[in-house]
Amino acid sequence: MVDKHSILFALGSTYATPGALDLMQRAGIQPAQLFMRHQCGDWGELDADDCEANARSVTDGMRILSAYSIGPNNERIWLITEADRAATTALLPSEY
Repeated sequence: MVDKHSILFALGSTYATPGALDLMQRAGIQPAQLFMRHQCGDWGELDADDCEANARSVTDGMRILSAYSIGPNNERIWLITEADRAATTALLPSEY
C-alpha cells in the first residue's frame, strides 16, 4: 500500500498545457493538488500493470505516468514525470 502522504520522487520543473489548465480550472482543481497526488504515488485510474510499472519506475528512474478523470464529465488528464526527473507535465491525452 502506498502512503499517500510520502513524496516518492522529485517532480523537477512543473508544466501544464493550455488544455490541462483549462480543464483543471473548469473542475475547480488547483494544479498543485494533482501534482502532489502524482508525486505521492496516487496514480489515479491506471490498471494494476501500469501501477506496478510506476512503482518500478520510481526506483529504476524511468518515466512515471498518472491518469485522472476530473470534472463533471470525468475528462481525462495525464501527469508525466520524465525519467531524469527534470520535469513533470500535466496534459490532456489529445495533447500528447
